[in-house]
Amino acid sequence: MNSLTTGAIIGVIGLVLFVTGMPIAFALGLTAIISILLFLDPDEFELFGKLLFDSTNDFGLLAIPLFVLMGNLFGGSAASRQLFAAGEAWLNRIRGGLGMSSVLACAVFAALTGSSPATAAAIGRVAVPEMQARGYSARVAAGAIAAGGTLGILIPPSVTLILYGIAAEVSIGQLFAAGIVPGILVTILFVVWIFIAVSAEARSSQREARATVAAGQASAGLSDTGVQDGYVTPGYTWGERFRALLRTFPFLALIVAILGVLYAGIATPSEAAAVGVVLVFVLIALVYRQLKGRQFLRVLLETTNQSTMILLITAFSAVIATVLSFLSVPQDLAMLVTEMEVNRWLVMLVINVLLLIMGLFLPPVSIIVMVTPVLLPLIVGLGFDPIWFGIIMTLNMEMGLITPPVGLNLYVLKGIAPDVPIKEILLGALPYVVVLAAGIVLLSVFPGLVTWLPGLLF
Repeated sequence: MNSLTTGAIIGVIGLVLFVTGMPIAFALGLTAIISILLFLDPDEFELFGKLLFDSTNDFGLLAIPLFVLMGNLFGGSAASRQLFAAGEAWLNRIRGGLGMSSVLACAVFAALTGSSPATAAAIGRVAVPEMQARGYSARVAAGAIAAGGTLGILIPPSVTLILYGIAAEVSIGQLFAAGIVPGILVTILFVVWIFIAVSAEARSSQREARATVAAGQASAGLSDTGVQDGYVTPGYTWGERFRALLRTFPFLALIVAILGVLYAGIATPSEAAAVGVVLVFVLIALVYRQLKGRQFLRVLLETTNQSTMILLITAFSAVIATVLSFLSVPQDLAMLVTEMEVNRWLVMLVINVLLLIMGLFLPPVSIIVMVTPVLLPLIVGLGFDPIWFGIIMTLNMEMGLITPPVGLNLYVLKGIAPDVPIKEILLGALPYVVVLAAGIVLLSVFPGLVTWLPGLLF
């Protein structure tokens, strides 16, 4: 039996265990155990414990629970309201401005936490009810937050980029720098789509209103002039706008502090995360006085649960990746593709489709840790930059967060907005899959958008 057939069998074993509904971490662990027993010498099973220990014995992984804690500290307070309020004050007169402000708040919050679910939950609790109260459809409101939340794994600091850096053995600092420009680009693309979606809804409302008037019925107060007639847009004075913006300065200063000590070479990602946790605690507990004792205990418990889950997935995925490496699966796959002399962009298209399919069933953490060691030799062999590929891979993971059946952000939105049908959340989020695909195309055509800043800073 050749190595590629063996790798395919291991993939099928994992898929069967996933569809049983078993927790992802345990499904990966059982897949690793079965793979060792089937394809390696039984005496090598004693390596299982050593591989588990070695996969988590990495100082870089310390950044994960710290960034998760930082995100939960923000999510457990009302601090996210400040970000949303500032965006609303400045964009409220623009068509779709409230939705745009929600996405921008997600972008800033993502830069504070590095967590997609935390971003969607924290901003969504404030933004979704507010948008619905102002006349936005549930579809537009939920879609904007579900997609905006995905920025948490792209805009640094990002837990996903940390895991990719460890798995690919590339600089996490360079990955963080590489995520800044694409993060801004994707945010702009999201904002443009909101403008298009809200404009389409407004035109539809106007047509319905005109039809109602033409039929001689009451128009229910709808005017047929002005695209924003269906939305409540309160006015803000310039003083109120600048005061709202001023209240966001502590958050912006925090982002600069975390990324500054990292890019200046003063601290490693783990040390920068520790600095961030201390500053967040001071900001929320002492400055805003929004964190109470029992609330803080709940934040610690949530952080422990989430971090344990991530690290278990990381450990078991690393064991599978090591087993595949022992069996020469990644090496033989890279050799097979390079010998076929297929156009490298065709190979990249196939890889992107594969990642998208995996994202339908698996969370980003497990995909990153399990797939990266397999694909990296192929990527390098085809002449692609591993830093660039890390960002492309992350955009694929963003798609997975808003596509069923596993799309985590869809269920986060359902949890914070139980009155919105899951169908509406899904229909609102699906257009952003196309937007993210457009982002991948742009970064493929202009790879300098990813590699320019890391090259400048490092």
